[in-house]
Amino acid sequence: MRSTNMSFGGRLLLGVFGLLAVAGSPATAQAPLEMKAPAAPQPRFVVVLDAAHGGDDLGGHLASGQIEKAVTLAFSVKLRSLLSARGFQVVTTRESDITVTPDHRAEIANRVQARACLSLHVTDSGSGVHLFASSLAPAESARFVPWKTAQAAWVTRSLALTGALNSTLQQAGIGVTLARTALPGVDSMSCPAVAIELAPERDATHTVKSATDDPAYQSRVAEALAAALLVWRTEAHQP
Repeated sequence: MRSTNMSFGGRLLLGVFGLLAVAGSPATAQAPLEMKAPAAPQPRFVVVLDAAHGGDDLGGHLASGQIEKAVTLAFSVKLRSLLSARGFQVVTTRESDITVTPDHRAEIANRVQARACLSLHVTDSGSGVHLFASSLAPAESARFVPWKTAQAAWVTRSLALTGALNSTLQQAGIGVTLARTALPGVDSMSCPAVAIELAPERDATHTVKSATDDPAYQSRVAEALAAALLVWRTEAHQP
């Protein structure tokens, strides 16, 4: 007569197979964890600060006794610090008193694919901030960018950038003068570009309240420019 008693090993195997069958049943199987796709990185937003003059090119001699090349560099350093603190990637055409040709300034802006370029100048004439866009007529973008007139394909965007700068400067109580002119260097840039000329702050009688090398005045203007570029960056990231 065959025994019906199952050996210990048989019972153990049956128990293991039973557990596996239960664990693998659809009723009790755990749903796989949902995998979220990583967020797409935001494109780099590069701002080029172009401190005019430098080295052998002194620029203007200001009433305060300063030379323009020194004031533009100091202003560039101040503005670079503000923009970096706000998350911009900042590229400068010069960090010291060196000579930089207009063509080299344009090459720097074009190589880094700047989303905005501010060419910084200083003058004793007029008051407030003068904003200059290129006088080139708008043109369609070409496969091969023509040197000296590359800005033509970007003039419309440069005028829009000028508008953003103008609005924020005026909101900060800083007078603005708008103009268009031929701009060596800028005219070869394939990006939105504006020349910014800092003039003294004057009262109603045209008396100078703040000279161009006044640190407090420079800070006010730099803060307004940084605020304008924040708006510019936000608008550029809109779909």
